[in-house]
Amino acid sequence: MRILVTGGAGFIGSHLCERLLGEGHEVVCLDNFFTGTKNNISHLLDNHSFELIRHDITEPILLEVDRIYNFACPASPVHYQYNPVKTVKTSVMGTINMLGMAKRVRARILQASTSEVYGDPQIHPQTEDYWGNVNPIGIRSCYDEGKRVAETLMMDYHRQNGVDVRIIRIFNTYGPKMAENDGRVVSNFITQALRGEDITVYGEGNQTRSFCYVSDLVEGIVRMMGCENFIGPVNLGNPTETTILEFAEKIINLTGSSSKIIFKPLPADDPKQRQPDISLAGEKLAWEPVVSVEEGLKKTIDYFSSLMV
Repeated sequence: MRILVTGGAGFIGSHLCERLLGEGHEVVCLDNFFTGTKNNISHLLDNHSFELIRHDITEPILLEVDRIYNFACPASPVHYQYNPVKTVKTSVMGTINMLGMAKRVRARILQASTSEVYGDPQIHPQTEDYWGNVNPIGIRSCYDEGKRVAETLMMDYHRQNGVDVRIIRIFNTYGPKMAENDGRVVSNFITQALRGEDITVYGEGNQTRSFCYVSDLVEGIVRMMGCENFIGPVNLGNPTETTILEFAEKIINLTGSSSKIIFKPLPADDPKQRQPDISLAGEKLAWEPVVSVEEGLKKTIDYFSSLMV
């Protein structure tokens, strides 16, 4: 097939491009390089089945493709709060443009949504039928509400125009090709530990997250796109829950670092708990993560170590 990956030079998008090329597809990678980087996909440029287009999906584009993976959107608070209006535009106008293309060329389209649609959840773990607890006027709402509207658009284009859609909700993901400066907990902790700097934990570190290795996530993404009678939404993430403080201590141990843990005030609207219920993914996609946190962290630490040589 000829497959479009928007945000294809980003962390998850670049891994997805590699996977699709490995399966023999033609891949069109579209990115405006706001948070993506050519380093993530430079090794693919000599592949005749790979095409790179520099483009911002808030502007229309005409392409002939069979499938669309819509991953274009900054995903870390540092980046999506840098230009919140642009973040909303990417999720809303960008998704409208991609859905318009899917409608015109009759392509199946998969929307990369997020666990952030659940906000600061009042049920735990989070199931797909939970409507969420999001602050619509908070500093994170440009991302949270943008992704919620993107899901709305997917469902309305599906109901009104018969567009073939799929929706996944991605929980915390980590692995090689993460941006060093993306401000998220894995990259922050690993780079601080490798440099011997203080590791900054926000609040008391009691808030929990569930970390999924990127190869596991990509497997779930590809299975969802190939699923014939299920449009989602479906949670994709690792249900193994850990506190941020425990996670910081694990990274200090794995890196052999002399870093100390210091505590800073908790940012506004930071979720206290985040853990996916993945029983629906197991039932519909026969999917579950297989890479342990230790195994995944070692690979990620090796990647960041190579950047610092």
